[in-house]
Amino acid sequence: MEIIKSYKSMQQYADRIRSKQETIALVPTMGFFHKGHLSLMKKAKEVSNCLVVSLFVNPTQFAPDEDFDSYPRDTERDLALAEKESVNVMFMPEREELYSSEFQTYVNLEKLPNHLCGLSRPTFFRGVATVVSKLFNIIKPHYAIFGQKDFQQLAIIRQMVKDLNFDIEIIGVPTFRESDGLAMSSRNKYLDSNQRKTALCLFQSLEKAFALVQAGETDPARIIAKATSLIESHAKTSIDYIKICDPMTIEDVVTIKKSALMALAVNVGKTRLIDNRILEIKT
Repeated sequence: MEIIKSYKSMQQYADRIRSKQETIALVPTMGFFHKGHLSLMKKAKEVSNCLVVSLFVNPTQFAPDEDFDSYPRDTERDLALAEKESVNVMFMPEREELYSSEFQTYVNLEKLPNHLCGLSRPTFFRGVATVVSKLFNIIKPHYAIFGQKDFQQLAIIRQMVKDLNFDIEIIGVPTFRESDGLAMSSRNKYLDSNQRKTALCLFQSLEKAFALVQAGETDPARIIAKATSLIESHAKTSIDYIKICDPMTIEDVVTIKKSALMALAVNVGKTRLIDNRILEIKT
């Protein structure tokens, strides 16, 4: 496994791979790997000759009051896990490699960020779209692999790729969960034992919503009310949002006609967790 820290060296490496008519798959990460990250790497190996994993805690997607400085980091462990997954290259740039002191160009989408996480984190998706577009230009992948847990992010990346004519196939991989259903996240490290149990209310509310829709419920307001009640029955929870929306536009739906995305963000203690599920009417 090769470790590359310079963007110019990464571009030169990508050019050599492409000159041999081989394919590159990129898994963008902020590190502190869990089994969800590893599932993305496994998928990337299935579709490409060369797997590049980027490890960069991107400062532009954090607001000043968010957890950039305390975001979980364990580079040595990450490198060991990546090597076990037969990663070809770890791209690990320093901040100055991607954001010089004169940096002033950002990627903004007009509509998709104006929902869900974008409402409470107004700078988040600008930072995500900017850093991912930079990684695409540096690593030159044929494929890029993202988890569906970050559903809005995945939709935004797909829209960006379409709008900016990137010649890259975006592949979404289902959310990887713990045995009890909790969606894997690097931020789960923040949870103490009691909060870890409480965090299951996100998954439980999604499961309940799915069962309601399967039983014929089509009114998002009633489903959201039941999910709200379930989550608020747990101590030290604070709901950021619970939405039922169109999977393509991320806009709220008035009635569930065939399927819809249920997405939620909940603070458990000081830890902000997200999860989602497609709700499908039984046919």
